[in-house]
Amino acid sequence: MASSHEHKLNFKKSKEVCLNYIQDAMLQKQWKRAAEFLTFYIESLEKDFSTAYMGPSEMIWRIGTEILCHHSHSSMKQFNSFIEQMKTVGVKRYLKVCLEHAFHLLCNGLIDEAYQNLSLAESWRFGEQTAIQDKEMKLIQAYRGLLDYYSWSKQKDILLEHGQNGFEDLSVEQEMHSCFRKAAMNLKEIIKIPGVWDLFVKCYVDLLEFYGDHNEACQVLNEYAYNSKFPANPNAHVYLYQFLKRHGESKKSLISALKILHDIVPSHELMIDFNTMLQKSKKRKKRQLGLEVIFAALDYAGWKENVKAWSCLARQVKQIVISEKHLDWIKQEWNSRKDWWPAFHFSRYLAKRNWQENESLSYEKALVAGILLGKDCKYFKYVSHQGCKAQVKRFRILKKFVNKHSPVYLRISGLSDSSVQP
Repeated sequence: MASSHEHKLNFKKSKEVCLNYIQDAMLQKQWKRAAEFLTFYIESLEKDFSTAYMGPSEMIWRIGTEILCHHSHSSMKQFNSFIEQMKTVGVKRYLKVCLEHAFHLLCNGLIDEAYQNLSLAESWRFGEQTAIQDKEMKLIQAYRGLLDYYSWSKQKDILLEHGQNGFEDLSVEQEMHSCFRKAAMNLKEIIKIPGVWDLFVKCYVDLLEFYGDHNEACQVLNEYAYNSKFPANPNAHVYLYQFLKRHGESKKSLISALKILHDIVPSHELMIDFNTMLQKSKKRKKRQLGLEVIFAALDYAGWKENVKAWSCLARQVKQIVISEKHLDWIKQEWNSRKDWWPAFHFSRYLAKRNWQENESLSYEKALVAGILLGKDCKYFKYVSHQGCKAQVKRFRILKKFVNKHSPVYLRISGLSDSSVQP
């Protein structure tokens, strides 16, 4: 009895050592070495537990899949063989394995084989279906729905390309409708479950839009964006905004969609659109929000050289300065940034680089720098000097504008006792 116990302890120790070797080989991308250790590991399991059957764990499936995906000498036939083994011995993981198998086939361009794999998985039954298996089955159906959508899309392109061709066209259209029904049914089901289903939602909405069901499409997108049971997802608001814009919905609806996107991701590329709409508004609160939006976007490094963003800010700042109304808006935004924006955006180094690489960018930034930091700002001085030296007219006008409105800088920075205009 003691020797048997000792044997199992020794085996457990050697098994752990073997797994460490496998992990080390994988981390070093030595796939051949990893495959050899995995083979030895599986053979050891089979030999040692002859009386008590022990099926391969999820770990073996995961490790084996990873190795076969990267091994230089592995073939699709070997991969398929390994996966089929994992399906037959790991009943509880059957659907997961089928799904991963389908992904691998798709990555290798084997779309028909992937579809067949998913169809077989969908017909699989084993005992009483658990809640987890129910969710996995819905995923299987959803991905099959994606492939039905892909087939529908191909048929649609054929139909649109060749136009009306009598019976031939009719057969394409019938096939297309068949794919639509299958895709719509499965895609509709998965997006009812709280989660992030971007690809599925986009495909389902495309189907609905093509057949003119705009109300259903709008309802799906609103549910995806605003249902509190779903996780916060910026893409949901992007899709809703794009849909509303395509269908000519009101500015109020577009602004509402982008306002939530701004709250979630203030650095999103659509903030340019948001700022433009807000600037055109007749309401002061919305124009002020527009200024807040563009300042917030430029807080992010990815926007540092975005000419459109700087142009939006320069335009709005210039309008406020000329009218001398709402200087408090600029002051409010600048107060939280005056300690770090100068080094982040307006250093002499950036002035040189921006001037050399993008004259338009340097112009817009120089205007903003001149208003926010005054005519002695390093960025403004360097760019305006280079612009005047190159005899570019707009830089001479820029220099005059900043010099003329230099008192504004004092009022924004709080260096003057002059009261700020309401």
